[in-house]
Amino acid sequence: MEIQDYFRILRQRGWLIIVLALLTAGSAYGFSTMQTPVYESNLRLLVSPSRTDFGQAQAAKILMRGYTQWMNSGYRSQAVINILQLDMTPQELLGDISIASDDSSFIITLQVENTDPDLANDIARTWGNLLIQWQEENNAQLQKEDRIGIEFVDDPQAGLDRPRKTINTIAGGVFGALVGLIIIFLLEWIDSGILRRSTDVERYLDIPVVGSIPK
Repeated sequence: MEIQDYFRILRQRGWLIIVLALLTAGSAYGFSTMQTPVYESNLRLLVSPSRTDFGQAQAAKILMRGYTQWMNSGYRSQAVINILQLDMTPQELLGDISIASDDSSFIITLQVENTDPDLANDIARTWGNLLIQWQEENNAQLQKEDRIGIEFVDDPQAGLDRPRKTINTIAGGVFGALVGLIIIFLLEWIDSGILRRSTDVERYLDIPVVGSIPK
């Protein structure tokens, strides 16, 4: 096929691409609108050893792994539920959180998902305070120079996690356009054996058209 054939195909059947793109984009937007918004709150906790020597720093890095395991527990989940009077089970609450640590920056990150952004922030803040209080109790048994402190880097901030209406709508439109393009070339392939124009005769039979019967 020559380049002018592609332009001809798009002129004749390009409306299929537009229609399908609009339909899938509208469907994606409608589906996104019907979904319940889910917000994600992020809390960062800084683990700070009292001394800056190598041994204390290494100890803090090792302890960070224990901190994440301590936080990711049904006991802590139940404690948060009791404090905030939540109507859910510990396992349900644990399913809405994720905890990670970065020992290169001494940061523990807690992410909480909830349909209420304020509640997501409250859960993250309460969970972080539990760790801080527990560590303060441990520090009370240690010499001051051996203590490891934990503090909030900033207040937890909740933002919309899903649905992403704009992204979903654009993705739906692109998908519809691709489907339309495939359908167009599939129809052209089916019709490829049918001679409809004089140019088709010249191209496939390699002979000039000297006359045609008018419609």
